[in-house]
Amino acid sequence: MSITIFEACKKRVRKPKLFGFHTFGDPGCPIDLTGPFRDNIRVFVQECGEIEQYQVEGMPTWCTMLVNENNGVALPLFTVEESVKYSRRPFCDHCRCAGWSHHFVSKRRYHLIIPIDDEWTRPLEGRVFDLQTHLLHGLIHCNGFGHLLCINGIEGGSKSLCGREVMDLWDRICTQLRTRKITVVDLSKKRSMDLRLLHGVAYGHPWFGRWGYKFHRGSFGVTEHQYDRAIEILSSLNLDQILNDFIDTAKEEQLKGIIRNFRDASETRLITLRDLLRFMLALKARAPVQRKIILSAATMKPPIKSTYKRKSPSKEKPVKLRKFSPFAANAESRWPSRRLEYAAEVIVEALKEKKATNKSQVGMSRQEVRDAARLQIGDTGLLDFVLKSLNNFIVGNHVVRRAINPSTRVLEYTIDEVVDGIVAVEVRNVTPVDDVVLEKPFRAQILLSNSLDGSNIYEDILFLYRTVLLEGYPETELVGLACRVVLDCKHFVKQWHCNDEDELLRFECGVIPSETDMESFLTRPLPPGELVVLQPYATVGELKIAVERAMRDTYCLMGKFEANEVEGLREVEDEEVLFGTVESGAQVWVRGSGVELEKEKLRYEGGTDNWTVDCSCGAKDDDGERMVACDICEVWQHTRCGGIEDSEAPPLLFVCERCRTSIMPQLTGFDVQYSNGVDDFLLECA
Repeated sequence: MSITIFEACKKRVRKPKLFGFHTFGDPGCPIDLTGPFRDNIRVFVQECGEIEQYQVEGMPTWCTMLVNENNGVALPLFTVEESVKYSRRPFCDHCRCAGWSHHFVSKRRYHLIIPIDDEWTRPLEGRVFDLQTHLLHGLIHCNGFGHLLCINGIEGGSKSLCGREVMDLWDRICTQLRTRKITVVDLSKKRSMDLRLLHGVAYGHPWFGRWGYKFHRGSFGVTEHQYDRAIEILSSLNLDQILNDFIDTAKEEQLKGIIRNFRDASETRLITLRDLLRFMLALKARAPVQRKIILSAATMKPPIKSTYKRKSPSKEKPVKLRKFSPFAANAESRWPSRRLEYAAEVIVEALKEKKATNKSQVGMSRQEVRDAARLQIGDTGLLDFVLKSLNNFIVGNHVVRRAINPSTRVLEYTIDEVVDGIVAVEVRNVTPVDDVVLEKPFRAQILLSNSLDGSNIYEDILFLYRTVLLEGYPETELVGLACRVVLDCKHFVKQWHCNDEDELLRFECGVIPSETDMESFLTRPLPPGELVVLQPYATVGELKIAVERAMRDTYCLMGKFEANEVEGLREVEDEEVLFGTVESGAQVWVRGSGVELEKEKLRYEGGTDNWTVDCSCGAKDDDGERMVACDICEVWQHTRCGGIEDSEAPPLLFVCERCRTSIMPQLTGFDVQYSNGVDDFLLECA
C-alpha cells in the first residue's frame, strides 16, 4: 500500500529522516564515504537510517525512508545486519554458485530490502530473507562482495516504481558504499521471454548490462568466448535471409508482415535481427500516443517508386497552433507536466541560441537539438518524448516547428517568434512535414501484424522470439545451439575499482599462510585480499596495524590475526613512509600468525564439504544447476548432461558413463546421453 510523507512520519515514534528516491546515493547525497565497505555500511545506517524497535530473527534493523519525487509516495529501505556466527545458515550458497566457494567466511552480512507495496507499513517478519516478492533484496558481505538476490518491477511489480528505477537506486547505493563485486543470477522474464536472450540479441548484453553487469560464469561449462560468439551469431541474422529461410513455412506471412511493418515505421534501415528488436523495444518504451502516431504513419508510407508532389499554395490550409502547457498537462507520459514544460523551454533556448549565432542556418537537426539539450537534462527518454511531440506548439513567446530539409532529407527544428499574437515567419527552403501528400492514394498492406495501434508490440516481439530463436530455425542447428548457450549463461557480475581521486592510499591486502596450513587446512585457492584505506603519508607499521584490524573485523577465522611482515618490504623499517615505496591500488601480501584454522569451522563460504564436480560438459564447480552424484565414484555431474530430464526425478541408483564403461561393462540399461551440444557449437564457431 502506497503511503504519503505525512503517513510515514505519523507511524514513526520519532520524525524520520527523509531522502529523495531518485537522488539517494548520488555523490554527496546524503553523505560522502571514502573508506572500505565494512566501515561505510556502519556510517550509512547511523547517518541515513533509524533503528527499528524490533529485530528480525534477533538481528538489528534500520529503516531509511525514501520519497518518490514524482508522486510524493514514501517507501522504506530496510538494512538488516546478520551475524554469521549466530545465523542458521552461516555459509553462503550464493557465493558457492558464483564461484566464490574459496572466500573466507565473513563475520557479518547486510541485507538491503524494499518490500512490495502492500508491506511498506508493516515491520519485517521472520523468513523475510527467503521471500522472492521484494522489490529489492541485496545481500552484501562485510568484505564488500555481495549478491543481488531479488529485483522486481521489471514487469511492473510495483504500482509506484518500475524495475529500472529500483535498479538505479541499487546501483547508486552500491557505488556510494564502495562495494567491490556484486553478482546477479539473471532469471528475469517478460511475457514468458527470457530477458538475457532477448536483450542479449538486441543490445549485446542482458537487462542488467545497462548498469555494467558483465559475464561472470556460464552454466554447463559455457565459456565467455562461447557466450560472446553466440550473441554475435544471433544478433547478426539478416532479416532478408530470415524471410528467405522461412519461405513455404506456416510462419512466412506473419514474419513478412511484422518485418515490413516496423521497417516502414523506422527512420533508419533495419538490416539485422538486432536492428529490428532494438527498434521494437525502443518503440515500446515510448508513450502510447507516440507509438500510435509512428505506426499509423508507417501504414501510409508509399512504395519506393511512388512520387510526391506539393499541394498548391491556394489549397494549403492554415496550420493550427497549440500551446504546449495544456498538452503537457494531459499527455500520457511517465513524466510530470512541469518536467515536460522545462524540457520544451530548454529546447527552445537551444534553438534561439543557434538562430542568434548562425542566421544562415537557423534549423537544427534532431540530434543537434538533443545534444544541446542534454547539457542541462540528463534524462534522454524525456528529451526524446518532447522532441517527438514538438511540432506547431507555442512555448513561451516562440513557435516550434518540424520540417524536412529537401537538400539533406533530414528532419530539422526551427522557431518563430510570437509578437503581439502574430507569428513572424521567415521564408525558408524547407518542406513542411504536414504538406507532403501522395500523388495517388496508397493502401497499406500490413500482413497479420498486431501492432498497428502500438498497444501490442510485445505480441510481435514474442512471435519473433519464439519463431526465430526458440522453435527451431529451418535447415540449421546453429541458431538453436547459440540460443542454448546464451540461456545457459545466468551469472553476471559488476566490479567497482579503487578510486584514488581523494588521494588516499588503498591496498588490497591478502594473508600468506604457512606451508603447514596450506597443506592441512587451506585446501582451496587463496581468496582475494581485504581492502585497506590509509592516509597519504602512512607508514609500513601503520599498514600492518590496519591489516590486522581489517582481518579481525572481517573474517571469522582471523579473530586473533597478527601481521608480522609485508612481502617485499622485509628490509623496510616500520617507520618508513609507504608513499613512493608501494603504489596505491596495488595488491599487498602480509605474513602473520593467529589464524585459527584448527578451531574455527567457519572457514570457507562454500561450506565444509569437499565434493568433486567433473561433468562431461566441462564444469568443474557447482554452477547452481541441478546435479546428481555417481553412486560409485561419488563425482557430481549435471542431471541434464546425464540424460535426466528436468521433469524427471533422479534415479535411486545412478552410475556415470565413466564408471559404467570401466568398472561395470556388463550392466545394460544405463545408456546415458550426456552430450550437451556445446562441442558441436564450437565446431560451428570455428
